[in-house]
Amino acid sequence: MDQYSAWMAEALAQAQKSYSEGGLPIGAVLVDPAAGTLGQQIVARGYNRRVQTGDPTSHGETDCLRNAGRRRDWHRLTLVTTLSPCIMCSGTALLYKIPRIIIGENENFMGAEDLLRERGVELVHLDDPGCKALMARFQREHPDVWNEDIGE
Repeated sequence: MDQYSAWMAEALAQAQKSYSEGGLPIGAVLVDPAAGTLGQQIVARGYNRRVQTGDPTSHGETDCLRNAGRRRDWHRLTLVTTLSPCIMCSGTALLYKIPRIIIGENENFMGAEDLLRERGVELVHLDDPGCKALMARFQREHPDVWNEDIGE
């Protein structure tokens, strides 16, 4: 398993955790690619808690960044997310100058990838079947919750 796939497996485990709690299956990890082993590289984990907490800003990426705490090394880190980041999560990544985002999938939802690219963020698409299947399942099972999350 290559490094990106190992990171995505960690993010997908976070998405599964949210799904098992009745939330949107979106997970994220923040990694320091320069660190040693996988365990040392992961700076923070998070998952979408919007349904669980009633907080509309608690998306997978924002939960992960919140869990990372106060830092000065954002510009060296990589955000790994199971789903293409929405405008809010993209804006947060831009605010902290995160240079690379690894995306599990953008088939079930296309976020603000053009904005990220325009601002010089490197996007890596894994087209991960596990990420796609979990999100598609959630959208079928809970279309009302999904539409609420994306503002429809």
